[in-house]
Amino acid sequence: MLAAGGLLAAGCTATDTPAPPSGATGSSASPTSTGSPTSPGSPASQRLDWKRCDDAGAEWRCATVRVPLDHAKPAGATLGVALIRKEATDRKRRIGSLLFNFGGPGASGVEMLPQLAGEYASLGERYDLVGFDPRGVGRSSGVVCRDDAEQAAAEAAVDSTPDTPAEEAAYLKDAADFGAGCARRSGTVIPYTTTSATARDLDVIRRALGDEKLHYFGISYGTQLGGTYAHLFPRRVGRLVLDAVVDPTADAAGHARHQTVGFQRALDNYLRSTGQTPRAGTARITALLASLDRRPLKVGDRLLTEGLATTGIAVTLYAESSWPLLTEALEAAEAGDGSGLLRLADAYNDRDEQGRYATQSHSQRAISCADSSERPTAARAKALLPEFRRLSPVFGALLAWDTAGWCAGWPVKGEARTPAASAPGADPVLVVGTTGDPATPYEGAERMAAELGEGVGVLVTNKGEGHGAYGTSPCVTRTVDAYLLDGEVPAYGTTCG
Repeated sequence: MLAAGGLLAAGCTATDTPAPPSGATGSSASPTSTGSPTSPGSPASQRLDWKRCDDAGAEWRCATVRVPLDHAKPAGATLGVALIRKEATDRKRRIGSLLFNFGGPGASGVEMLPQLAGEYASLGERYDLVGFDPRGVGRSSGVVCRDDAEQAAAEAAVDSTPDTPAEEAAYLKDAADFGAGCARRSGTVIPYTTTSATARDLDVIRRALGDEKLHYFGISYGTQLGGTYAHLFPRRVGRLVLDAVVDPTADAAGHARHQTVGFQRALDNYLRSTGQTPRAGTARITALLASLDRRPLKVGDRLLTEGLATTGIAVTLYAESSWPLLTEALEAAEAGDGSGLLRLADAYNDRDEQGRYATQSHSQRAISCADSSERPTAARAKALLPEFRRLSPVFGALLAWDTAGWCAGWPVKGEARTPAASAPGADPVLVVGTTGDPATPYEGAERMAAELGEGVGVLVTNKGEGHGAYGTSPCVTRTVDAYLLDGEVPAYGTTCG
């Protein structure tokens, strides 16, 4: 689960330790009546019907915008995209709407924006804060691929770093079964879950909100969506912020390589903070993982496997504030108690205490595999193993194998090898990269700024740890606020920290 489709753009923000979900589960979630594709109609010009939300505060209003299921057939079937909005508190100085995408792909903006709105209070004075569930996510015809029992069984039985032909066959079969489940349960939607389709949805949303240009804040995968929008609609770019940036030039192996380096880099920084050398600390962790590969630890009626332990380690590297959790969980596991690492893995995998899973990972995979035309083979993954293990003894094998497993047997062809992000003629776009970011390493921000083009991509460097800088770095927060609220474009290469 950790490669280009997995940890790359997970919906964790830099200020949040992941928590188990309270929303839909894998066994019961299904497209809502407002999100399912419907008969032909024109979404080109529409008026939004804002109503009180069922599960948000009194200041929030919800609506649905209709978009073409297939943008190549604008008069064909439509799909409902769920929106949530909190109006600007300073109406006299209101700038417009500010749309958010928190990553994933697959994060629900309808759920997350009310939870995180306090972090954007200064922006909420002059912007209407707007979240949305992208197509194939949550309340917008959310993709469902398997039920809770199937997901739990796969976690327990499938080795994510196969060592034998039998384990390899089971790994690839499980990947293909996942895709087949998506086709059975969400076959109408999955051909149309590309980022480019969602970018076109953004423009429909912009028009429905009455904004001349799109003002947008994208985090993690949200940066890929923002770059794609800028490429498709450069003249409609308003004030765009891209934080924790996905490298638009990387293919499947490139993303996995970036993350192999990025997670090991973050792990090394964590180990130094505890007084260990990276070499010694890494050897200690790899010994634990090797032991779990041979004999998983029992945790109640469940097992802490090597794969789940690696996930539990990785998720703590998203934010420096989570590092103490990693210390505690590792020490406990070495003493025979795997509950801490298992809880951390459950948080990343969206599993609650009742064993119910949210469906973000289903949407994540559907979007990633609709985007990427690559379908790496097991042979290609094996060829990556020596290099990846050298780059990271902890994460390398998992990330190398994931290149083959993520979209194996996927029932829909992908769109392109890499996304386009060039945006000649667009207004300046802020591109924020953090030097210790594990999931979207800093180099991706440099490449995104270059791809957007001279005079468009404006690189801001945050010297720090974690996945995302806004809200954790006061300097970055001030710089972004000045840009979004006052139009102040910082000098290219501005450095914080």
